[in-house]
Amino acid sequence: MAELRANGPYVWITWLTRLLVGEASCEWAAWFQAQHESWSWSKVPSSFDHVGWQLAHTAKLNTVHAELEAEGLTVSLERQNAFTLKGRAIAIGGKPDLIARSTEGAIVLDVKTGKPSASHAVQVMAYMYAVPRALPEYRGLPLDGRLVYTDHEVEIPASAIDSVFVDSLTSLLRRLGAADPARKVPSTAECGFCPITQSDCPERRVHQEDVPGETEDF
Repeated sequence: MAELRANGPYVWITWLTRLLVGEASCEWAAWFQAQHESWSWSKVPSSFDHVGWQLAHTAKLNTVHAELEAEGLTVSLERQNAFTLKGRAIAIGGKPDLIARSTEGAIVLDVKTGKPSASHAVQVMAYMYAVPRALPEYRGLPLDGRLVYTDHEVEIPASAIDSVFVDSLTSLLRRLGAADPARKVPSTAECGFCPITQSDCPERRVHQEDVPGETEDF
């Protein structure tokens, strides 16, 4: 049986992004993971090629890192950027790929090796919101964002962290930190990528091949 987190609800920013832009609808999955100790519930085996992704991501990350340093910027990498930001209902954690700093300000960068997605921009925006609040060395600094893809980059200005974004983020965090379960929206598409098994989510929909039947008249 899944056990509640000893130190209260905790969520990674990467669990939030697709919910914030509507690419996912089942808040319950993020709520369950936020509320329960990871070791206490069974996971669906993943077929994702993590090694291949890690190799490609690290290679691109090292290239961008070197380019930023060549520009004279002070660059911190992944684990150096890890943070936890505590709220009244929940704590959020993250680990931006890169933060490049100059005398005028700083840029949060995230490297992506796949196809562009709106959730990627929201991930960087969530870092832009959290980093100055969680890491003292960036407090008060103007903080911009940048998405780095294999063939192009996307700039995200500090002004993107407006009241609409902050309200959307904090409202979702309150729902995931609440004792009452968040909205459950089982679907074949989302359940197919969800790590939670049917033992904890009986409504989980398992992908089945289309069953041959009569041809419809359309």
